[in-house]
Amino acid sequence: MSSKYLETKQKMNDGRLYKDMLDELVEERNKAKVLQFKYNQTSPIDQEQKNALIQEMFAEITEPFWIEAPVRFSYGKHIHIGKNFYANFNFIIVDDAEVSIGDNVLVGPNVTLTTAGHPENRVDRIAGYQYSLPISIGNNTWIGSNVVVNPGVRIGENVIIGSGSIVTKDIPDNVVAFGVPCKVIRNIDEKR
Repeated sequence: MSSKYLETKQKMNDGRLYKDMLDELVEERNKAKVLQFKYNQTSPIDQEQKNALIQEMFAEITEPFWIEAPVRFSYGKHIHIGKNFYANFNFIIVDDAEVSIGDNVLVGPNVTLTTAGHPENRVDRIAGYQYSLPISIGNNTWIGSNVVVNPGVRIGENVIIGSGSIVTKDIPDNVVAFGVPCKVIRNIDEKR
C-alpha cells in the first residue's frame, strides 16, 4: 500500500475531502464489482452460493440474512450487518465510509445508503473531490421502499422510516419518521 493510499483512506475515514480515483481505490472497487456481479448472476435458488459470496463481499454479516438480487455497493469491506437482516431488490450501498446495520433490520426495495457526498464549493466539486461520512442503523428498524439515507446519518433503534423518505438528519430511537426531508411523525407505541 502506498503512502498516498493510506493518506487518502485516512481522509475517507475522517470526513475530509479526497479524490477517489487513486489506483488502489479503483482496484478495490473493481474487485467489489466482480463479486457483486457474481452474486447478482447467481441462481435465486442457490442460497448457499449467494451466502458465501455475501460473506466474502462484506466486512461483517451475521447469519441468518437474506439479500435479494440485485445489490450494488462501492467496496463492501466497509459494511457491517447484524443478524436477521433482510434487504429487498435493488439495495444500493455507497460504502466509502463505514456502514453499520444492527440486528433485525428490514430494508424495502430500491433503498440507497450513501456515505459519499460532494462539496458545495463548485471548484472542489469540479476538481473531483468528495467526502465520506458513516451511516448507522439501529436494531429492530424497518426502512420502507425507495428511501435514501444521506452521509453521516444515524438512525436509532426500533425505527420505521416511511417509503419515499430522504433521510438527511439523525433519527432518534422508537419513532416513525417519513417525508422529504424525513421528519419524526410520532413515537412508536408498542401496545398497538
